[in-house]
Amino acid sequence: MPSLVSQSKSALKGQIKVPGDKSVSHRSLMLSALAVGESRISGLLEGEDVLATADAMRAMGAKIEKLECGDWVVNGVGVGSLLQPDDIIDMGNSGTSCRLLMGLMASHDITVTVTGDASLRGRPMKRVITPLSEVGAEFTARDEIYLPITIKGTDTPMPIDYTTPMASAQVKSAVMLAGLNTPGITTVREKISTRDHTERMLTAMGAKVTTTEENGYYVIRLEGQPELKPISLEVPGDISSSAFLLVAASIIPGSDILIENVGLNPLRTGVVDALKAMGADITVENPRELGGEPVGDLRVRYAQLKAVTELPVDPSTMIDEFPVVFCAAAVAEGTSRFMGLEELRVKESDRLSAMAEGLKANGVELKEFDDGIEIIGNAGKVPGGAQVKTFLDHRIAMSFAILGQMAEAPITVDDAAPIQTSFPTFVELLTGLGAGMTV
Repeated sequence: MPSLVSQSKSALKGQIKVPGDKSVSHRSLMLSALAVGESRISGLLEGEDVLATADAMRAMGAKIEKLECGDWVVNGVGVGSLLQPDDIIDMGNSGTSCRLLMGLMASHDITVTVTGDASLRGRPMKRVITPLSEVGAEFTARDEIYLPITIKGTDTPMPIDYTTPMASAQVKSAVMLAGLNTPGITTVREKISTRDHTERMLTAMGAKVTTTEENGYYVIRLEGQPELKPISLEVPGDISSSAFLLVAASIIPGSDILIENVGLNPLRTGVVDALKAMGADITVENPRELGGEPVGDLRVRYAQLKAVTELPVDPSTMIDEFPVVFCAAAVAEGTSRFMGLEELRVKESDRLSAMAEGLKANGVELKEFDDGIEIIGNAGKVPGGAQVKTFLDHRIAMSFAILGQMAEAPITVDDAAPIQTSFPTFVELLTGLGAGMTV
């Protein structure tokens, strides 16, 4: 279990690229595996989560390989043609691929047992089991909601009209992926619009997807049983990975960095708006489109951040970025308050509790609530000096690695291994810019 020691060293300077977007990488492998023909993907995130998705699609018949040039080639089996895997499928730490794959499996006549690591086995799956059961799939789960789960897909799937009880792109996408092999129109209704990578990619591959606003809901309709066309896709840089760099350069005096080729899907950029509301100096350069997704280069310079009590964005647009934003609040001027974050309690870890514990241990005053947190900023460096628990959560590990750059004494992350799930080059990139981190 490799630990990571983070300590203040110097301003961050330089020009870098972050790994490919994790959400787009997962979907590119899944959907190209359902296309007829050969797809080519460049810039794929090669973290453990995405590699688990590749292994799962191989187990169900797709041919997936990495070329010497670094691109990936996928030869798909076609919609409705997933094969019965020979063994249990292990999704490691990836909640996204687990829930989306459950959607794919639900409308295929196959029976699959899915498991994961200790963290994933503790994450509830009821939110996808409920709608996918309406499609006709049968589920046998530990305590009815946890992995390991055995999915018995149906050979007569029914199109459903489903209203999501929470803002969740995973639930929406799972229902849509089940709808791919279902005759008729599958409909998903959301009160709050969530990231739309699935809709964009399906449309680019020839599926008929429409999105409208009706009676206060965003309504997505998918016409089932399309013949998906293979794609040639360059995956943009991950905004969620970029968030750690955005915060680091914002809080470390003298910093000035450029993050190239970042995906700027408007349903994913809440962290940029949140940091700007705190006074961050972030600008978009060279805006353009890549594979149906808006992208740009992000220039971020140091700025003394101020506390924020009301974010200008819905929390769902930045739910994965809150841990590192909490670290930004810890060094800001004033008291920040973040509420409506009950979803953080059912991520890879209970992120509210994990962040509160680690911040307190490093001298940050705060109050934890059932659905939020209040953080008293230090208007500069925090005391630091403690070891924090990651609880097998990559974003907890990286957040405290960033906070260590603004601590009087080094902050130690108890386990750096989870970082490999989403940002394998994290330490290398940060130290290359001037950060002080040692594994």
